[in-house]
Order: sequence, then structure tokens, then C-alpha cells
Amino acid sequence: MTEETQAQFVPFHAINQFMMAEYRQEILHKVFSRLDQLPVGRKSTLQNQIKRYLKLPGFRNGALAPLSLKVKGAGTVFEQHPDFVAQILMAWSELNLELRQQIYDLLVERKWELLPADVDRSKLPGFLARWPKEDSYDVLDAAFAAKYPDVKAHEYDIRLMIVWLSGRLPYDMDEDEEEDEV
Repeated sequence: MTEETQAQFVPFHAINQFMMAEYRQEILHKVFSRLDQLPVGRKSTLQNQIKRYLKLPGFRNGALAPLSLKVKGAGTVFEQHPDFVAQILMAWSELNLELRQQIYDLLVERKWELLPADVDRSKLPGFLARWPKEDSYDVLDAAFAAKYPDVKAHEYDIRLMIVWLSGRLPYDMDEDEEEDEV
């Protein structure tokens, strides 16, 4: 591969530049409060990462801390550790299967090339930094609302699911990208 054709990835924790702190805390709360609903492997991986990364006064194992302390302490971990971000976002997508499928169908309909919806994206090296200019967040929000008028998902959830499923962050809005690369 030449240097021009190689995919350039940014680490998963780069998503923090696009997330408000309050929304990050909301995502962490949703995942931590529903750990028991996750597949066994995801739950185990997350608990191991919490134990390894989350240092809370009075707790040798951060996974045993009360929910509110875990959520508050995990914000810093989310900002610093791409593997933790990947597991949290994969877990969040697994807890939102209906929205995941809706966003997947929307993006496929718009000719985005995606991995299957249920692929474990936490194994990827990060996000691609190129984003098709014609599909800004506003355009995708409007397309989602038109396709699913009865769905009352928050725009932040819609956008996060788009980012997660597409594996892209809107760093480089590329209008010259060929249609088959979208």
C-alpha cells in the first residue's frame, strides 16, 4: 500500500473532543447500571478494565464502588484509555440494539460501507478521520427523522451511534472522497 491509500486512524479516546462531559457521564451511567444485561464476555472485560484503571479512594477494586462513584471516576479513564472507550461504546451499542439497527440501515441506505452491525468494533485500531462532507450531522439527523418519524432518540445518541457504526470521526470533511469509499 502506498502512503496515500493507507487508512489513518485516530485512537478511540479522540471521541472526547466531540463529546460534552455531561453526555460522557450519561453514557458511562447507562453502561455501568446495566452491566448485567451485557454479554458475559463484554461484562467481564469491562469489569477487568474498571478494576485495572479506576482508582477510587477506599476501594481496592473500583468495580465494587457504588454506581455514582464509578461513573464519576470513570470519566477520566474514558478520556485517557482508548481500549476502555472502545469497550464502553461497544457495550452501549449492545444495550441499544434497536437504535443500532436503525442507524445501520440508514447508513447502508445512504451507501456508507460498513462492517455488519453486530461486529465487535472494539477490536479496531480506532476511528477513521475522514468523513463524507455531504453527510454532515445535520443532514444525517434530518434523514433519520424522515426515516423514523416515531422514534424519539436524542440527537446525541443518534450521532454517537453513527460515529460508532461508521468507525469515523468528522475530523476531515472530505468532499472529494469517492462514493464507494464512503
